[in-house]
Amino acid sequence: MSQPASPHSLQLFTLINSSFEELANPFIAQGQEKYMKNKFVFYGLLMPTWRKQSRLFFTTYGPLNESDLVQLVQLCYHSPHRELHYFSLQLIEKQLKELPPSFISIFEYLITTNSWWDTVDWIAKLVGTHFKRFPELIPFTTDHWMHSNQMWLQRVCLLFQLHYKQHTDQALLFSFVKQLAHSKEFFIQKAAGWALRQYSKTNPAAVYEFVQLQTLPTLTRKEALRLINKP
Repeated sequence: MSQPASPHSLQLFTLINSSFEELANPFIAQGQEKYMKNKFVFYGLLMPTWRKQSRLFFTTYGPLNESDLVQLVQLCYHSPHRELHYFSLQLIEKQLKELPPSFISIFEYLITTNSWWDTVDWIAKLVGTHFKRFPELIPFTTDHWMHSNQMWLQRVCLLFQLHYKQHTDQALLFSFVKQLAHSKEFFIQKAAGWALRQYSKTNPAAVYEFVQLQTLPTLTRKEALRLINKP
């Protein structure tokens, strides 16, 4: 993903960045950065604050055409400030139903850039909606991501169906869990268990049988059976 930013996109970025800077709270930022293991810089904006600013921006300047959207997202993701990454995802969420199939390449960029659970899990939900609109993307994209050896892309493969309920592709979910059962990564083991637990709300018998038949990490097994074993 690399598009030179237009003057209009640069202007939009300056506007949203300035509005976040004006509301910065160094004391809150210190706590946020500690919570996120100092992986990112924060302005110190709490969620209601940056969400409000994002809504105001969208009301005034949105919706953006695809080129401006991609360029603005790229500019925000080049910033070290985490709130601007969140802003990007909220902006995409606002326009999700108008995005073309090719936007999946942008999602891949976002998953693999400034990666941590807070943005990746949000993107997984967006990807899930995108895949519902364009199910023909699922086989090739998930196969590519599963074989990428990139932990965050693999996590999204596990999580994108999290809200599919009865529309979950059970065979696909179980296949991904089996393929990644060897992983020592906490974020993979946890995601696999989370995905199975969520699906157990729809089909507990299938999840229980699957877990009993597979050799899964202890964390994955525990998470998967949490609701099934609950009195």
